[in-house]
Amino acid sequence: MKIEKLCAKSVYDPPAYCQAIKVTGAQSILFLAGQVAYDKSGSVLHPGNFKAQAQEAFRALLAHVKAAGGTAESIVKVNTYLTDIRYRADLPGIREAVFGKRLPASTLVAVSALAHPDWLIEVEAIAVV
Repeated sequence: MKIEKLCAKSVYDPPAYCQAIKVTGAQSILFLAGQVAYDKSGSVLHPGNFKAQAQEAFRALLAHVKAAGGTAESIVKVNTYLTDIRYRADLPGIREAVFGKRLPASTLVAVSALAHPDWLIEVEAIAVV
């Protein structure tokens, strides 16, 4: 399988963002539902702590991908939903801890609320394995 960054020459290619990912030769596609910070009983983990919730959401994504036989490099698309756009400033370091300098194609959206009022972030993804 080959995964490579793609950006049309006529479109701006920002340094900290990936416009598109091209995948050839993949065996399986994994569609991951939005992940949030759950504790072992299904309650909200780290209420009020954005960084800890973000780390947990990305940890859960990666755990699902690894369970399917992939790695962080297998994740080709990420959609991130924040309840406050000001959390955006804390996101790059958390994403880099998961993906390194190779970033998947991504979308970031500020929303008025998530399914539980104490969740501050939800992250969904597509991976190829």
